[in-house]
Amino acid sequence: MGNFKDLGINKGLLMAVEEMGFTSPTAVQEQAIPYLLKGKKDLIALAQTGTGKTAAFGLPCIQQVDPKIKHVQTIILCPTRELCIQISKDLLKFAKHLDYVKIIAVYGGTSIENQIKSIKRGVQIVVGTPGRTKDLIKRRVLKLDIVNKVVLDEADEMLSMGFKEDLNYILNTTSENRQTMLFSATMSREVRSISKKFMKDAEEITVEKLNSGAKNVEHHVYNVNSRDKYDTLKRIADFNPDIYGIVFCRTRRETQDIANKFMNDGYNADAIHGELSQGQRDEVMSKFRDKSLQILIATDVAARGLDVDSLTHVINYSLPDDPEVYTHRSGRTGRAGKSGISIAISNSREGRKLKSIENKSQINFIRQEVPSGKEICSKQLLKLIEKIQKVKVDEKQIEPFLEDIYLKLESFSREDLIKHFVSAEFNKFLDYYNNSKDVKSETKSETKSENRSEDRKPFKERSRSRTDFSNLSVNIGRTNGVTPIELISLVNRIIKSNEIEIGAIDIRESYSIFEIDAKAESDLIKKGPKINFNGVSLEIKISKEKVERKFQRDKKSKSNFKSKRSGSQREFKGRSDRRSKNNGRYNG
Repeated sequence: MGNFKDLGINKGLLMAVEEMGFTSPTAVQEQAIPYLLKGKKDLIALAQTGTGKTAAFGLPCIQQVDPKIKHVQTIILCPTRELCIQISKDLLKFAKHLDYVKIIAVYGGTSIENQIKSIKRGVQIVVGTPGRTKDLIKRRVLKLDIVNKVVLDEADEMLSMGFKEDLNYILNTTSENRQTMLFSATMSREVRSISKKFMKDAEEITVEKLNSGAKNVEHHVYNVNSRDKYDTLKRIADFNPDIYGIVFCRTRRETQDIANKFMNDGYNADAIHGELSQGQRDEVMSKFRDKSLQILIATDVAARGLDVDSLTHVINYSLPDDPEVYTHRSGRTGRAGKSGISIAISNSREGRKLKSIENKSQINFIRQEVPSGKEICSKQLLKLIEKIQKVKVDEKQIEPFLEDIYLKLESFSREDLIKHFVSAEFNKFLDYYNNSKDVKSETKSETKSENRSEDRKPFKERSRSRTDFSNLSVNIGRTNGVTPIELISLVNRIIKSNEIEIGAIDIRESYSIFEIDAKAESDLIKKGPKINFNGVSLEIKISKEKVERKFQRDKKSKSNFKSKRSGSQREFKGRSDRRSKNNGRYNG
């Protein structure tokens, strides 16, 4: 493998690439960049997610910008807002030493007026989602008559998301003399059709065998009853204390349901799906990229554009119907030469899906047993000891307190001291796993007798009497951007108890109503004004209105969670005190 200088990129781009830490081009970059720099023929590049496709088309597009022309010369289309933002950020980094190159991202969910102003000021490269790009063309703001390059990134995904008509419209408005570049992980029938319609004599390059899984990713499967899926997810997370990964769910509703329960159980996690506002999505993505979040629970579409090289795990809470989607998911780990693990939490009824994925992706699933309580405790305990070993000790700061510490602990032997220390940090964790049954692999007989309705009941109904709860209202609602999980978080900041339950939550336009354990009522009302949400001081009071029962029933009681300390929801790494026993159920 050569270097970027050998590919023919100019000094400005070469400086930026080196500053970004790229030393050697990837396979797709090595093949695509010289081809695109030397000629104007169309290109079809088949490469999996995470193989460096953005630089493969981005560096040539930037280098060939004519500085004398202030109008759009290149249009790059991609399926989602997140990917659109990611591509534009990468291109801006590449072009940092080329002041004349102007780049803008255009996508829905944010002000179109600001995007119009930026285009009118003059840009040469536009990165856009099909819907917003089409809108700007119809408004006669985005003029593609002199565009000489069109890039279709993640073409297969754009077509599977229903953007075929938008792509046809956009491509028909561009010059017939353009150079078209199509980058895709798979060559589906729809991708082949659009390439034949809009491309001429295209060169086709394939980096890896089509539909094959990444070679440095192991594929594990846990075959369990549907009712044990969530407990299996928790045990996987507990058995891997340093996990940094994505949990994929099938639908927006399932994504939010699992995320709510997972976060309430004390894991450092959050959800991303299409029902979140753009601001909420950006915030979650930002936290996940900088590892403030350890686990992201997502739909396939929402996770598009998440470019992270160090994911340790991808977990399929729900297997996709299309084997190619599994390939996309698993390809998000094992990047940049690192190894990764792709996990499927499955049941016997999904055996055909697993076989189909194995055949089409050319992988072999390794059957795993769900970790036992003893195995998890051992792993977590060793992690705790390792953490203590690595703690940096500041002798100067601790010195003034040592005499009192020694005095307090002088009656303890070395063994007793270790036992007390471990128990203080670890008792709740041990209590849970000592009192919980291990999750066993599903058998065929269990599959036949399993109540299928449980697949549709992610949460158990609470058995407590409604008289144990108070109805409270708070002066924030949908207009303030509040969500049920954010309301739970606000309550956590006020109430410092593991024994408090939040009941159903009803988010209205300008206020919200929720049920809360009656013994927390006075604290919430008294301390609420000290808490600020998006510039609004909370005003909590007793409400005569009842929480809509329809909301709770439709949402499958997804708001019925134990209130936790906020710290336990924000810190996951190395923590063992985030777990507690409540009514015999695991809370983390």
